[in-house]
Amino acid sequence: MNVKEKVVLITGGAGALGFGMAKALLEAGATVCLLDISREQGEKALEALSGKVFFLQCDITSEKQWASAVSAVLAAHGKIDVLVNNAGINIRKTIEEMSLEEFRTMVDVNVASVFLGMKYVIPALRANGGGSIINISSVCGLIGHRFTPEAYTATKGAVTLLTKSVASRYGKENIRCNSVHPSTVETPLVAELFKDPLKRQERIDEVPLGRMASVQDVAAAVLYLASEEGSFINGIALPVDGGVTSW
Repeated sequence: MNVKEKVVLITGGAGALGFGMAKALLEAGATVCLLDISREQGEKALEALSGKVFFLQCDITSEKQWASAVSAVLAAHGKIDVLVNNAGINIRKTIEEMSLEEFRTMVDVNVASVFLGMKYVIPALRANGGGSIINISSVCGLIGHRFTPEAYTATKGAVTLLTKSVASRYGKENIRCNSVHPSTVETPLVAELFKDPLKRQERIDEVPLGRMASVQDVAAAVLYLASEEGSFINGIALPVDGGVTSW
């Protein structure tokens, strides 16, 4: 996939998924800027990656910090070609158990951060003649999911339609906007959540292909949507789910 010389921002870049995306993009020749709230994890990610990779500490729920981060990237690299809104959280409580404050926290991290990222990166993409925005949603942005808290589904559904709205408005400026919808991804956090083999098998059993998604599965989808080969793809909601949403 051709992403050579592209400058890519990835939020949540120090986590397992963000790291996997960064690795795939770097190997394909991109310059990658990791945005993450954790300086410690960001610096660890830098040490483990090779290529043109940089780290900026950023609270993605802060409009001021988004504006500063985008300005810093433009000052350092002169352009932005791709934004990957990857960061997200899941407070694992049902609608009856969750407080309004917790719900608002999930909206801030999962939806408002995506809104802010696009708000501040779109002008940079326009100045560069276009580019690609990739929002990481979830299968829960496409379907109700009995294993998943209702609040998480609500936030990921919002990302799905926010993506399509931006795609329809800004496509004429060669700014593409797509969402990626993974099912459960095999990460260290997921391994901890599913230490019980029965619960793990229950989750696998919902996938027609019979396994969880890998970080590489999701990274490959992001790489394609960021690349020149994906230059006519706009406004799609791409499941990376082994068929979970086909049932």
